[in-house]
Amino acid sequence: MRVSNVTVKKRLLLVFFVGLAIFFIITFRLGYVQFVLGDWLTDLAEDSWSRDVPFEAKRGEILDANGVVLATNVSSPSVLVVPKQVRDPENTAEKLAATLDMDTQRAFEMVTKNASIVKINPEGRKISKEKADEVRELRLAGVYIAEDSKRHYPFGSYLSHVLGFAGIDNQGLTGLESYYDEYLKGEKGYVSFFATAKGNRMPNHADEYKAPTDGMDLVLTIDSRVQTIIERELDIAEAKYNPDGAIAIAMNPKTGEILGMSSRPHYNPEQFQAVDPTVYNQNKPVWMQYEPGSTFKIITLAAALEEKEVDLLKDNFYDPGYIKVAGHNLRCWKKGGHGSQTFLEVVQNSCNPGFVVLGERLGKDRLFDYIEDFGFGTKTGIDLQGEGTGILFNRDRVGPLELATTSFGQGVAVTPIQQVVAVSAAVNGGYIYEPYLAKEWLDSVTGEVVNSHTPVMKRQIISEDTSEQVRFALENVVAQGSGKKAFVDGYRVGGKTGTAQKAKDGRYLENNYILSFIGFAPADDPEIVVYVAIDNPKDTIQYGGQVAAPIVGTIIGDSLRALGVEKRENQIEKELTWPDEPLVEVPDMLGRTRREIHDSYYELQINTSGEGKYVVTQSPKPGEKVQSGSTIRLYMGDKKQ
Repeated sequence: MRVSNVTVKKRLLLVFFVGLAIFFIITFRLGYVQFVLGDWLTDLAEDSWSRDVPFEAKRGEILDANGVVLATNVSSPSVLVVPKQVRDPENTAEKLAATLDMDTQRAFEMVTKNASIVKINPEGRKISKEKADEVRELRLAGVYIAEDSKRHYPFGSYLSHVLGFAGIDNQGLTGLESYYDEYLKGEKGYVSFFATAKGNRMPNHADEYKAPTDGMDLVLTIDSRVQTIIERELDIAEAKYNPDGAIAIAMNPKTGEILGMSSRPHYNPEQFQAVDPTVYNQNKPVWMQYEPGSTFKIITLAAALEEKEVDLLKDNFYDPGYIKVAGHNLRCWKKGGHGSQTFLEVVQNSCNPGFVVLGERLGKDRLFDYIEDFGFGTKTGIDLQGEGTGILFNRDRVGPLELATTSFGQGVAVTPIQQVVAVSAAVNGGYIYEPYLAKEWLDSVTGEVVNSHTPVMKRQIISEDTSEQVRFALENVVAQGSGKKAFVDGYRVGGKTGTAQKAKDGRYLENNYILSFIGFAPADDPEIVVYVAIDNPKDTIQYGGQVAAPIVGTIIGDSLRALGVEKRENQIEKELTWPDEPLVEVPDMLGRTRREIHDSYYELQINTSGEGKYVVTQSPKPGEKVQSGSTIRLYMGDKKQ
């Protein structure tokens, strides 16, 4: 059958256009691959050829408010193997096993593993510099040393629960290390080399290096001067009382800055694997929830004063030793009661029946409104993980008995940090501040401030006048009442004792108490609030004023001296009780001769040094009060002062 010329021409045109279309498609595809996908395909190819040896970023340091380094890094290299570059697996495995103290068979399995890069873990992870040098000297093909570091805490268990620790991969696991891990960890770097499918290095490709980006340094509100005093006092308490636990917090009531925080038992963050997880996972100052006892009375007092339900000096209360509420006798700690007393004396004596009356005057809703406004029942917002909220009665279930027990701190559960924040507000003019630990973030290279935290004032709860009355009442507690052992001459300490019976399975335990004291100073302008709780101390009187109060007094006195806070005048005179002895005022001995000192009578010991004729310096300074028999140190010189 003949095909016409016209048909032939049509077929030729069709083939031509189809061929042209295919040509354009192929050309377009080649151009797309070359110019659009070229870089991507090149990267894929290089990725298939390249082998990355990682370089860990240096984790940011953690420093106290004065620049003291609390957490840093030390060099700790790691061993990596590229199995396809290993020429003699048996020999390599034997030498690695001998150097790293590992099983030879395990080493052989690692150097022959079907993987691009193998980490010798754990034997080759975070090893010493000396051990890394030994591996280098072996000059084993396919074996590399990657620069690495591990976390180092120069002061051991110091501030351990707050700092927390970082794991072997430099990831923060607890404490601030975990809370701020994103800012501290930085970004990894690496060295890339190129290899064939058989794992041999490509000679014509230069290695690529991407420097790691170090983490930012963190400056804390913690003042190591205060923290050191806290650690010392808790160590002494632990040795003296063998308690189940102990807690201490110091805060600046004007800002919310945490100046010190510690608890017992504690641990060394670099040896956390050897510690029971319940020790390092429980930061008791923010986690522990328990009945506060009488320290909670400060809130009832502040609410009653703000609502003008009591006049501390004019109103009187008769305490027979108990008060009857809903068929129950709620007893005072003093058998037989305190008799007739002003409400200032009710506070001084920590009289439960008197505080029940204040709670009744306020009523359920007003009292619980103040309790919630002071921050109980909610988290404070401190920058630490695991913070508790505490437990309050459901208002619908609060009857006369629950109202009464709440007014003196029984039947509710709070955290230590909640108490510190609330009492700070009660004495600072009524302002609730959010507590915090992270003060500044610094560029680890330049040292420049990248970001800083400013105090967060949430609300005002009571007036300045009410706060002044609270300070006055609590200073009387320390000078004239149940908190005398917290008295510090010249610093006008105020505070409140707490003795809380511990509960388990809905029942109170026998002879098992948490003894606490919360104090502040100076009373005219508070610079520090300190809370201490000792859990079930042994072989002592189970009373907060006996155990916790002297610890708080020592922490406050030593801290204020370390911080350079001047002593105050117009301090309420301490009421002496047996076996207290009156303090002796240090005389002015400057300019006196040895003969004049010898001829005078002092209730003090004198220790002199120097070769001169006259006293040129003395310690303690003139006018300070010390215990009778204390030693006064004099330095003699030739020039009369």
